Amino acid sequence: MDVTIFIEKWIWFGTAAVGFAIIFNVPTRTLIPTFLMASIGGVAKLLFLPYTGIVFSTLIGCMVIGLLSIFAAHFKHSPPFIFAIPAVIPMVPGSFAYYTMKGFIKLAYNTNPDDFVPILYDTVTNGSKTLFVLMAITLGVYAPMLLTRKESAKQIKIPLLKKAKK
Repeated sequence: MDVTIFIEKWIWFGTAAVGFAIIFNVPTRTLIPTFLMASIGGVAKLLFLPYTGIVFSTLIGCMVIGLLSIFAAHFKHSPPFIFAIPAVIPMVPGSFAYYTMKGFIKLAYNTNPDDFVPILYDTVTNGSKTLFVLMAITLGVYAPMLLTRKESAKQIKIPLLKKAKK
């Protein structure tokens, strides 16, 4: 892929996340970290997409966002979900869901028995991709927060900060 395409995607992932963050009325101090997390997570998804497929690349991108949201929560004194949820919304598989619903509509009005099996196959394939990508988003965002569940984001001791304060 060309570098300019990555820069363009980087900007669009971040812009979409900031737009959703504004809709969700998050604090203004969280907008820049949300932009950066969505951009980094989106580019991570794009980098792994040719090697792992849509589901695992989305999982990797969302795990990156989940990890970064814990660090951002520590520095900006906000819950991690304030950063993570708007940042992963651009990864929602809208086109797969659209084609799934379009396939259901075609199946409902299908009068030709020869077209039924290919339409059903496409509909089930798109629906499965939608389901698994949504599960990857959920797991990717929640897994890092689940691993650090014992302590709040404010109580997590980051080794780099301990050395800097001494």
